[in-house]
Amino acid sequence: MSDRDTAFAEYFAARSGAMRGTAFLLCGDWHRAEDLVQTAFTKLYTHWHRVARHEALDPYVRQVLIRTFIDDGRRGWWRRERPRETPIEQAAVQSSADDRLMLLQALAGVPPRQRAVLVLRYWEDMSVDETAAVLGCSAGTVKSQAARGLDALRVLMSHPVTAE
Repeated sequence: MSDRDTAFAEYFAARSGAMRGTAFLLCGDWHRAEDLVQTAFTKLYTHWHRVARHEALDPYVRQVLIRTFIDDGRRGWWRRERPRETPIEQAAVQSSADDRLMLLQALAGVPPRQRAVLVLRYWEDMSVDETAAVLGCSAGTVKSQAARGLDALRVLMSHPVTAE
């Protein structure tokens, strides 16, 4: 294995798990998150020889991941069949796990660009300027997308979707 491959394999082993978590928050599906991460790291590998600063890879890979997610949404992935839970006979008592699932379900209902802003700002704890740089937009766009995304999330959380 070449030095290039060794360096890439070490980076992948160290950071793919964190990127997978970010991807899951974006799409709400572990299988799709794995596909997004695989695509992002494949794109990184093809450009690995051109990456000058290997210590600054996280922002680059995160940007590739976000753009892959947004582009994938434009291709109509969301129109494909999605499995649904069967209806529950009795309502279960809400717990913190239920709250988390409800939040993830609501997050999945937020438009992709707004969801990307919410994940970067509030999960990845990025500043407005950092988020704008990753998404390739202005700080004002990040602020408006975050506000709209939070509004959409509030609406979706106040009216949870039940399985039919």
